[in-house]
Amino acid sequence: MPQSSATPVAAEPFRLEGNICHVAGDWSVLALAEPGEGQRRRAALAAAASRAMRWDLQRVSRLDTIGALLIWQAWGGKLPERVRWGAGQQDVFNALALNQGGEQPPRPRPDPWGWLRAIGQGVFDAAENGRALLIMLGQLVLDFLGMLRRPALGPWREISAQIYRTGAQALGITALVGFLIGVVLSYLSAQQLQMFGADRFIVRLLGVSIVRELGPVLAAILVAGRSGSAITAQIGVMRVTQELDAMLVMGISHGQRLILPRVIALAVTMPLLVLWTDTMALLGGMLAAQMQLGVSAQWFLQSLPDAISLTNYWIGLLKGVTFGVLIALIACHFGLRIQPNTDSLGRGTTTSVVTAITGVILLDAVYAIIFSMVGI
Repeated sequence: MPQSSATPVAAEPFRLEGNICHVAGDWSVLALAEPGEGQRRRAALAAAASRAMRWDLQRVSRLDTIGALLIWQAWGGKLPERVRWGAGQQDVFNALALNQGGEQPPRPRPDPWGWLRAIGQGVFDAAENGRALLIMLGQLVLDFLGMLRRPALGPWREISAQIYRTGAQALGITALVGFLIGVVLSYLSAQQLQMFGADRFIVRLLGVSIVRELGPVLAAILVAGRSGSAITAQIGVMRVTQELDAMLVMGISHGQRLILPRVIALAVTMPLLVLWTDTMALLGGMLAAQMQLGVSAQWFLQSLPDAISLTNYWIGLLKGVTFGVLIALIACHFGLRIQPNTDSLGRGTTTSVVTAITGVILLDAVYAIIFSMVGI
């Protein structure tokens, strides 16, 4: 019985009476999927649309998006002035009007001063981030003094865990990169020194450049990309999972439990990583000098203490401490500014790494100027 009642509807889905077109029956994708049914209805609708002034859809038993789109195309992509709707039908066609029938919004006019506004906005953002970092540094000093007064309440377990993550787990990548940089620098220097017969200056050249400049900067860049991004992502995930809000509700300070352990850990591990990177870079330079210039490893090691003064080692260690504190502060700063969504987490992590590497290079340039002025 249901099939006999559906057959007339499929045979006569609409009829034209004067200037009124009555649409009826099943206008779903199942009815239109029958062979030739979609083309037949489209052609009949197009013919009826040229004569009909009014439309009646109250007898439509089933209407989905496909059937509504077929009728909508017959209407020329716009709603007729007079339509008798069934229950919920007008909402379907209104959605089609909004998504397809509406006019495209006008394109924004090009702003000739957009570049200037972007520069100004960048300056304001940098000033705001600098102010936030300065406030964080002041709070860090207060938290550190509080930990010295009451060391039993200090976050020692977290500090130990961060030292392992930022120090011990970074030995492999710093050793590999430092060794390869030493090899490359030794080969390039040997080619130039051979031209002037100054082969024996390879030890002084490698020692000063690696211990004073390349070792601290290289280790800081690797730590910023590895540990700095991990710190930002970890704190950002805590923001997404609302752990930071829970800490505040429980009365746990972010500075004492999140920022202070990471800053202390990097301040401890960075000088050690600098010495480790220096050692591996000098080892790579020594092997390359032996192969390129025929310099023996014994003579290289004997000449190394005379080529590198103790001052250069202390300068490298000082850079390591300050670079570690800077990387930790920047990573924690951008981690705390992440919004509770994945897009902000990705952008915040990228910004943290780029800012940390840029800050390390700028601070190294400041050190170079200061040491040059004092004659060190």
